[in-house]
Amino acid sequence: MPREGKLKKDLGLFPVVLFDLAYMVPLTIFTTYGIVEQTTRGMLASAYVVTLVTMLFTAYSYGRMAKVYPYAGTAYTYSQKSLNSHIGFLTGWVLLLDYLFLPMLNYMLIGVYLSAEFPSTPGWLWTVLAILCVTLLNVRGIKVVTSANFLLILFQTLFLVLFISFSIKGVLAGKGAGEVITTMPFFNSDGSISTVFSGAAILALSFLGFDAVTTLSEETIDAQKTIPKAIFLVTIIGGGMFVIVAYFGQIVHPDYLSYSDPESAGLEIMGTIGGGFLKAFFLTAYIGGCLASATSSHASVSRLLYSMGRDSIFPKKVFGHISLKYNTPTFSIIAVSIVALSALLFSVEVVSSFISFGALTAFTLVHLSVISHFYIKHKRRSIKGSIFYLVIPLIGTGLCIWLWTSLSKLTFAVGVSWLVIGIIYLTVLTKGFKEKPPELSDSEAV
Repeated sequence: MPREGKLKKDLGLFPVVLFDLAYMVPLTIFTTYGIVEQTTRGMLASAYVVTLVTMLFTAYSYGRMAKVYPYAGTAYTYSQKSLNSHIGFLTGWVLLLDYLFLPMLNYMLIGVYLSAEFPSTPGWLWTVLAILCVTLLNVRGIKVVTSANFLLILFQTLFLVLFISFSIKGVLAGKGAGEVITTMPFFNSDGSISTVFSGAAILALSFLGFDAVTTLSEETIDAQKTIPKAIFLVTIIGGGMFVIVAYFGQIVHPDYLSYSDPESAGLEIMGTIGGGFLKAFFLTAYIGGCLASATSSHASVSRLLYSMGRDSIFPKKVFGHISLKYNTPTFSIIAVSIVALSALLFSVEVVSSFISFGALTAFTLVHLSVISHFYIKHKRRSIKGSIFYLVIPLIGTGLCIWLWTSLSKLTFAVGVSWLVIGIIYLTVLTKGFKEKPPELSDSEAV
């Protein structure tokens, strides 16, 4: 029998936090900046605060489950162990919509932005080069990925510092709101609670990926303590960055109706306060962010596939394989790269729909897993237990369902279609639900 490698525990809190911040991409705020600023009628910062609160509830539930099941399968493992093996399978299946298509979205954006800047080079070439680069980084190992992400996050952080500095300088020079300290980005007469909540539903996309840190559980030192801390730190740091950038963007450019193209509002803001220099820096940092997110999300989904392959849900010889040389799920990484090539065929709208449906489904099921594991199975029903293991996850479930109601019809059509395919596959796998799907035992995971 051929020997298999195993995932190596060598990650501490700092590299794990960096990994997930790269997954979220601090500059992702500029992807929907102008659109959501108009939706909220100039209260973008408030919308980010609402979304941050929502995500903190979800981060709480992920942290609770990560302590109990410090394995690589994330929501798939949590629902499998706490709810039902069939539900666990479908959770993993739907979660693939989030994890499998997020790297694809980043590859698409790299092609779009670079082909716009260098029109003589076709976008597909940039996309393919990015896929090859990220694949090689992931095959070499998670330590290489986190080192690369450190440099990319450092570059984005440098840009954010420059952006804030240019914003303050511009406002003091009489541009925008004319004052640095103001409540205008949070409260104004044009906006309302309903516009803020409508914007917050869209901004949930900015936080997708904070849960990806759980896929590194089997490569993290003392995962039961490190992973929950990392989840909260990433959510708070990422959300804080979004709120700060939204605040300074709005005080330097308060007229949310004046953008020539809301989809490229970031470039207009950079041109207003920093001219060609800041625009060029922004484009470079944005592409770097897409690479960082693609690298991290590629690593995450390969580990989800590995977890499902190890369970024999997918062919074990392929997806359950770990390279002896690099201690990485090499075949799963390559499989993700092959799927990512389909980015050349899809639109950003369709891929975004896949991601939204998959992520919100997983978030909801993680909340329900907390209730099932702690409140129902282990009877943690004291006043404290009822608050921690029933009330808080129920609030989180309600918030996720509320965000669901703001998704488009296209999103539901794509998501439900994918779910139906998963049910058909599960039916075949379990011989008409007469058998349980293959399940990871605790001894195999550790």
